[in-house]
Amino acid sequence: MNSTSQEEIDQHYISLALTEARKSTPKPTNFCVGACLVALEDQQLLATGFTLECEGNTHAEQSCFLKLAAQYNCSESEIGLYLPERTVLYTTMEPCNKRSVGNLPCVERILRLKRRDGKQAIEKVFIGVSEPETFVGVNEGRRKLEEAGIEVVHVSGYEDDILKVATAGHTKESDERG
Repeated sequence: MNSTSQEEIDQHYISLALTEARKSTPKPTNFCVGACLVALEDQQLLATGFTLECEGNTHAEQSCFLKLAAQYNCSESEIGLYLPERTVLYTTMEPCNKRSVGNLPCVERILRLKRRDGKQAIEKVFIGVSEPETFVGVNEGRRKLEEAGIEVVHVSGYEDDILKVATAGHTKESDERG
């Protein structure tokens, strides 16, 4: 992979995240999002996830983390201890900053993942689109991640496809209410 540019790598993983998003069951009350966790050093795909993949009202990032926790036989918040250096997250949509009662937002899940030295386990988040204001108004996810020292990078060129998949279960009326 030495001859592969970072841009090609980013496009590959956003495209993979979009493939994951397509597996999500469309509903009027959520976005169909896909995500993948990658160790950049050796391009190792650590986990993939999509909205509602795991039991409960799970988001794509959360599904990645839950699957890794099961693999490592630890709690979701402990997976940071096992993640390789330079682990990054690719997600079709900006991680959420607000969830319904009883659900931890994905931004908080990301921020809770720490290495043994206390540093953030995920150092960079690549997004395909910002979260539309449909459900929670302006999403502060990107700002919160950046304030914690996590770089957020927009991978362009997939916006139309991502939004089409993300809003597949939405009615025109609910989009206009947004």
